[in-house]
Amino acid sequence: MEVNINNVKVHYTKAGDQKQAVILLHGWGQNTTMMEPVSQHLSQFFTVYNLDFPGFGQSGLPSEPWGVPEYSKMLEDFCKHLNIQNPILIAHSFGVRVAIVFAQNNEVKKMVFTGGAGIRPPRTLKYHLRVKTFKTIKKTLKLLNMKNILAKLEKNAGSEDYRALSGVMRASFVKIVNLDLSEYLKNIQCEVLLVWGSLDDATPLWMGQQMEREIPNAGLAIFENDNHYAYFNQMPRFLSVLDIFLEGDHV
Repeated sequence: MEVNINNVKVHYTKAGDQKQAVILLHGWGQNTTMMEPVSQHLSQFFTVYNLDFPGFGQSGLPSEPWGVPEYSKMLEDFCKHLNIQNPILIAHSFGVRVAIVFAQNNEVKKMVFTGGAGIRPPRTLKYHLRVKTFKTIKKTLKLLNMKNILAKLEKNAGSEDYRALSGVMRASFVKIVNLDLSEYLKNIQCEVLLVWGSLDDATPLWMGQQMEREIPNAGLAIFENDNHYAYFNQMPRFLSVLDIFLEGDHV
């Protein structure tokens, strides 16, 4: 299925036919496939919408770089278009960023965050030195008109996620990762279940622990000896945890 939201094609799947809606929000670089087992399981009890964020999967590209607020606005417009009210949000990684911002101004029944992004880690001295060195080299190469070397330098700079992108999505990535959502956490009013892999190195466990402290009504479940994709790697366990958390919410 697909809808047009502000001139951007948004692809989604829909499973189940119950009163309470659940929306699944995948991580950066992923698509509906990662959340499909969750959709199939929960469709027994809920109407489940599984989205491809614009720029991923079968959805279209934004016409300009989007930050988290633009992705959140897309989700808001998606809900209005399909008359979805008071949804349950289940989000992984980047999807958690979108859910946090969405929940600031929209009613949400419950949320589940797994490997949630949104807290910017402190910048170390090593980081600042690396950035300064990169900028100096980049400026020198521009002055010397060494375009080929400059292009190679820029291609190899940044994180693996950044290097895999180009054009509008690369610019979007920069906007997204530079927005710290720590101050938004205290404003979340609904119950939140946090699920984290103890060995997560993309969004380390301390981020989940900080979210548990700062979100007024949150609890943290730790999947020991697992990584950023703990929910997917231990899907049966994750689904059991969801069933307990969402018990009584399906009507």
